Amino acid sequence: MHYKLALIGFGNVARALARLLIRKQDLLKSQYDVTFSFTGISTGSHGFAVNPNGLDIQKALELVESGQSIFPLSSFNVKNSLDVINHSSADVMFENSPVNTQTGQPALDHIRTALNLNMHAITANKGPVVHGYRELTALAKSKGKRFGFESTVLGGAPVFSLYREAFPLAELTSIKGIFNATTNVILTLMENGEAYDDAVKYAQSIGLAETDPTNDVDGWDAAIKVAALVTVLMDTPMTPQQVNPTGIRGITPEMIAKAKAEGKRYKLVCSAEKVGDKVEASVSPQLVDSTSPLYGMMNSSTGITFRTDVILDYSISLSEKPGMKGGPVETAYGLFADFVNAVK
Repeated sequence: MHYKLALIGFGNVARALARLLIRKQDLLKSQYDVTFSFTGISTGSHGFAVNPNGLDIQKALELVESGQSIFPLSSFNVKNSLDVINHSSADVMFENSPVNTQTGQPALDHIRTALNLNMHAITANKGPVVHGYRELTALAKSKGKRFGFESTVLGGAPVFSLYREAFPLAELTSIKGIFNATTNVILTLMENGEAYDDAVKYAQSIGLAETDPTNDVDGWDAAIKVAALVTVLMDTPMTPQQVNPTGIRGITPEMIAKAKAEGKRYKLVCSAEKVGDKVEASVSPQLVDSTSPLYGMMNSSTGITFRTDVILDYSISLSEKPGMKGGPVETAYGLFADFVNAVK
């Protein structure tokens, strides 16, 4: 079966996804008899393109990566992301616009529109999971389509699908982990003697931290991931504002040196726990010692531990990447896996 794909957002992750799909196209055909073409692309600063008969994806990659507009590839005069979704004739829409922690927009509208047009909607954007999970899941079900979001926490690691499929009727009582690679890199470098500002600049230089690192260093990226996990796996709607994170700006070299002398280190710890009929969640820098599984997570390593009423502790970890660089390819793989599971 042939699937037409629309890419809303064409940054590092979406471009990595395009390349991954191309690399896996023979396997998709031989294993699942699935073929695909790209029929719509929306970018933040390089324009929009739609062609229901198929866009030249290699040309689109070249144009964007050389700073040029993709509009010459288009057979429609499209002016925004919703135009792209509406005119692309796509079967699957990948939503990778920038995260809005406060409202989930415009990603929410992109996904609503795609589902209403009978497209599978797959995203790495945490905003619509936190701000629209129940609505979008119900809408997808009513249309017989998938709302996929495996990439929203720990990149390509199967956090949501593993828990939901491998732990039937287990009650999740708590989660704990390190969900933000950028802050982990910064704290690792500071432990090795780097100044905070230099550590942030390094994380930016390898493409791990954004030009404005606020979401990472102030804990908002971690908080929205906690909120997404609680919303989906604990069936308790939660926003990052309710998590109310504390970031790492207040951690000084003196604090790190004192911790090191005591055999401890600082980590930006994410947690959520069921207390009665409520869920208490937090993101804050905490001292951990060598007895903690978080102690050995250095550089860009991340991980999560589930505690349930039947299996006490079950952990997933992503080891540090070469050169400490974060992973557009890993996040892209989560999107790819959602696509395969939707269409196979």
